Amino acid sequence: MLPIRQGDILKVENLKQPVLVVSKDFFNLTEQAIVCPIVSQDPDDPLHISFQTSKTKGTVLCEQMKLMDFHYRGFLRKDTLSFNDIVNITDAIQSIFDYF
Repeated sequence: MLPIRQGDILKVENLKQPVLVVSKDFFNLTEQAIVCPIVSQDPDDPLHISFQTSKTKGTVLCEQMKLMDFHYRGFLRKDTLSFNDIVNITDAIQSIFDYF
């Protein structure tokens, strides 16, 4: 199985929507990853971050993080986000846990 990397856009078996891997590569070595769903609509919300690559366009729902165990679930890597997009999305996620 290919290593799961932060910024990977995955199509996961039995899920309609693709997901974005937001957890760090070190964490992902466990074959688990924290992911956020990607939708095609652009619901207006500060925690919904839109992106576009040459292959994929969508909006990441940053408040809907989920832990997925890829040891038991099949997936296909569809695309990868740019470093700048990863920074914007992980900053939004981090803001959920800020103190004030």
